Amino acid sequence: MTIQNIGLFQALNAKMNYLDQRQQVLSQNIANANTPDYKPKDLTNVDFGTVLKGVTKDNAVRPVTTSPMHMPNASGIDEADSRKMKKTYDVTPTGNAVVMEEQMVNASKTNIDFNLMTSLYQKNVSMIRIALGVNR
Repeated sequence: MTIQNIGLFQALNAKMNYLDQRQQVLSQNIANANTPDYKPKDLTNVDFGTVLKGVTKDNAVRPVTTSPMHMPNASGIDEADSRKMKKTYDVTPTGNAVVMEEQMVNASKTNIDFNLMTSLYQKNVSMIRIALGVNR
C-alpha cells in the first residue's frame, strides 16, 4: 500500500492539482493584460457542500433541532448560491478586463494555499513515519 491510496493524501493531491491549474489560468490572465478584448478567466471553486451531499447521499446527515434555541436544519437556511454577487470588471478602452492587482492577489492566495497543502502533506508523511518507527 502506498500513501497515494490513503484518502487524506488523495484529497491533498487533488487540491494541489487544482491549485496548480488555477495558477496556470491566472498567469495566462496576467500575460494577456494588454491583449485587446481579453476577458480574465478563473477556475470554479470547489463547493464542499456539494461534495458532502454526494458522500452523504441526499443529505442523510443533518442536525436535529430539539430546542427552539438550536440552529435550524439545512432546509431552514438559505442556499449559499442564492446570494451570489454579480461579477463586474473594469474594462479598458481596448475591451481588456484584466485587473492586474486582482490577478496578483489571486495568484498570491493560490501560492499560499499551495504552500499550506505542501506543508500538510509533509507533516502527515512525517506522522506516518513516526507511527511506523522509521527514522529519516
